[in-house]
Amino acid sequence: MGKYYVTIGLEMHCEGSETNSKVFSSGRNEYTEESNSNISPVDMAFPGILPVVNKKAVEQSIMMASILHARIPEYMYFERKNYYYPDLPKGYQLTQNPPEECVGNGGYIDIEREDGSTFRVEIDNLHLEEDAAQSTHLYDTSTINYNRAGVPLFELVTTPCLHSADDAVTYLEYIRAIYQYCGISEADSKKGQIRCDVNVSISDDPNTLGTKVEIKNVNSFSAVRDAINYEIQRQSDLKDDGRYDEEVEQETRRWDEASMKTVHMRFKVDAIDYKYFVEPNIPRFKLDEKWVKEIQESIPELPYERKEKYMNELGLSSYDAGIIIKEKPTADYFEKCVELGVDPKTAANWLCTQILGYLYQEELNIQDLYLTPEYLKQITDAIKDGSISSKQAKDVFAKTLEEKEEPNTIMEKYSIKQMSDDGALLDIVIKVLDNSESQINQYKDGQTNLFNYFVGQVMKETKGQANPVRLKELLDQELAKR
Repeated sequence: MGKYYVTIGLEMHCEGSETNSKVFSSGRNEYTEESNSNISPVDMAFPGILPVVNKKAVEQSIMMASILHARIPEYMYFERKNYYYPDLPKGYQLTQNPPEECVGNGGYIDIEREDGSTFRVEIDNLHLEEDAAQSTHLYDTSTINYNRAGVPLFELVTTPCLHSADDAVTYLEYIRAIYQYCGISEADSKKGQIRCDVNVSISDDPNTLGTKVEIKNVNSFSAVRDAINYEIQRQSDLKDDGRYDEEVEQETRRWDEASMKTVHMRFKVDAIDYKYFVEPNIPRFKLDEKWVKEIQESIPELPYERKEKYMNELGLSSYDAGIIIKEKPTADYFEKCVELGVDPKTAANWLCTQILGYLYQEELNIQDLYLTPEYLKQITDAIKDGSISSKQAKDVFAKTLEEKEEPNTIMEKYSIKQMSDDGALLDIVIKVLDNSESQINQYKDGQTNLFNYFVGQVMKETKGQANPVRLKELLDQELAKR
């Protein structure tokens, strides 16, 4: 943490993508590139409109609050948060107002680091609200897309309890995974479904909080890490120079990707008066205890539970299991491979190296991957029965993705196969050794590393198709005779 004590608080906004309609209207809740196509009179604040609460969104918020060990209120209601901005047609946002009763009050969640240690994140509140429209500011004009207006938005607020950028990102990654595993949201940052506000302060001792600086609307977890680390360094430099007290004020900044810096937006001398008042068109309603219990009993297998299963039942390492469970589509891909009969460790190895590496390089989601679990099984089966080597398997993998043809077709098309016939392979081994008399003498004199030379020569003759295990056995036998 350096010479100063760092304190971080997070506000994570996640759009719910798994309801048919929006949270207070009948507008379609569906991601689309076509602007202003998923809107309704309620979203656009036409005269006489009346909001209706989406039961599924409330159910999802109760499930999330339960996972976070938060207190669920007896009654639920919404308030109007009043402010004027083009992305808010009504002139107010329907939300819940901490510290009043939210769907989730207080709570905590324990998070695992990669090294196996854990830390606890204290939750201030979880509240359900409607998202605003999307504004895009261009060089000489601004555009607005109201598709997002009214989409269910889950805002999760921690207490100031985190102390490093890495812990902050580890927490955010796990929360994103929970949203996915529970079928609440795809939680896809590429679709703008995840946004974070970050609060950072530094102080000389752990019992005193420094001046809080807020960084608004950070759109990726890597940017969250970079923004926190930059802000810690910026504030530390000011403190080292004796300028902290005069220059660090409670303010809102934004993260600028181009300069990799936080940039001042506005000072927060006083809290903004949003003039909250209870939404009169949505009567306060009681949360039925039986219904809440049914929701809690329907909570699916969560990421850490899958991790334990992968380690204890399938023999994966903590590291591999941790990578696989980070996103539900990846874990589902892995489980489908195992269901098809692929060895779990083999499937994990392919996922954690070749597949995720390819997806990262191509900026794809695993749902978009041409290589299905069924196609991966074709490759692993070919390795298992000795038809191809591990090196050839990587070539098949690459050509399958490049040409969009199934692995079996690729292997046949390019005659990719491993030479395992002892007779043919032995003839080539003898030919190579007959032409390597001086190397054999050196090998016999103790230069055992020349064994790899013989292997290389045979591989060259067979164009890399010799079965490496059988090749080494035959070489051992023939060298012993000479």
